[in-house]
Amino acid sequence: MTTIKEICLQEKGIDPFVIACRLMDEASIPMHGPIHHFIDGAAFMTALHNVGVSFDLAKGLDELLNRSEHMPGAICGMWGVCGSAASLGAALAIIHGTGPLSDNEFYSDNLRLTSRILAAEAEIGGPRCCKRNCFTALKIGTAFIKESYGLTLPLSVIHCKYHENNAQCLGKRCPYRER
Repeated sequence: MTTIKEICLQEKGIDPFVIACRLMDEASIPMHGPIHHFIDGAAFMTALHNVGVSFDLAKGLDELLNRSEHMPGAICGMWGVCGSAASLGAALAIIHGTGPLSDNEFYSDNLRLTSRILAAEAEIGGPRCCKRNCFTALKIGTAFIKESYGLTLPLSVIHCKYHENNAQCLGKRCPYRER
């Protein structure tokens, strides 16, 4: 089986939604779970690398995997912090090279990104859906990157193809369900 890292390193596209779906379509990826704490940021990081942001993608993915393994499942409901938001925040922090002692605009940018994602997810509500939260994070992340850095990542019209596998799908309340 091809690993998430291998798929990302072979990927040439710049649409984070397309990349995320390619990763989520792997047979071993469940509907929900902490693997999304890696996949979501990996898709974002890969798109940014492919659009020309300069950083070592292989090392970045290794670090993102390491960080994501410290995020338990169900943190959305248990801690009030979605792993998808944390994943994109971690990806941006890795690209920026920021840490807990950083004193620059990038430290603030990482927090702004995650807070915007969390606010958008809160507006939709629960119960949790790792696919929906991924789509929301990538939508907000793409807008944030354009607004903050002038980088344009295309973002496909998002239609969820995973809803039939989600017993807790919001149905018509989900912004990604086809109407």
